[in-house]
Amino acid sequence: MHTDKRNFDLAALTWDEKPQRIKLNRDIFNAIDQMLHIKQGMSALDFGCGTGLLSLQILERTETLTCADSSEGMIEVLESKLKVAGIDSVRTIHLKSDDADGLTGSFDLITSAMTFHHVRDVQSLVQKLTGHLNSGGTLCVADLDPDEGKFHEDNTGVHHYGFTKEMMMEYFNDAGLADVKSMTAAAVDKKNPAGETVSFTVFLVTGRKA
Repeated sequence: MHTDKRNFDLAALTWDEKPQRIKLNRDIFNAIDQMLHIKQGMSALDFGCGTGLLSLQILERTETLTCADSSEGMIEVLESKLKVAGIDSVRTIHLKSDDADGLTGSFDLITSAMTFHHVRDVQSLVQKLTGHLNSGGTLCVADLDPDEGKFHEDNTGVHHYGFTKEMMMEYFNDAGLADVKSMTAAAVDKKNPAGETVSFTVFLVTGRKA
């Protein structure tokens, strides 16, 4: 696999232009809501928030939110959206790395969508995010099922070609999370180099801090 870092700061400028990406985040939000029913008053964190395609849907329910990302460009696009919408109830954190170092706060809900395959040490990340959960809080991770490296046209910055649900659930169990569950959250159709349409599925795994 390639290990060079992808330029997400540059990608952020056109990130929201793909309807497919917007639909994916809507499907992931609906899956999260189906699994745990996001409620007003929850303190929530979206880790690897990007331009806020998932975050802003969560904000509609929780009213306050923390958004964290290692890409300054992504954070800047999100902050611009918030300014235009007159929203001042979101705290943004620009992380210096992909592994949650520098993250502060504790939360009732932590979400992360399509971020983990860009992180080298996923098991360590699950443990760190669990440490930021309040008692009774829930961690929700959505990412690719095994994709043989075919989901991205360029695998720069991709450290994992998807995960099995079983592998992710094992990481959750090892971190001490309870009621660990999984489901298929979404499917993304893409054309391969031969012009054929290929469907990639995205799982959701959730676990509660006892």
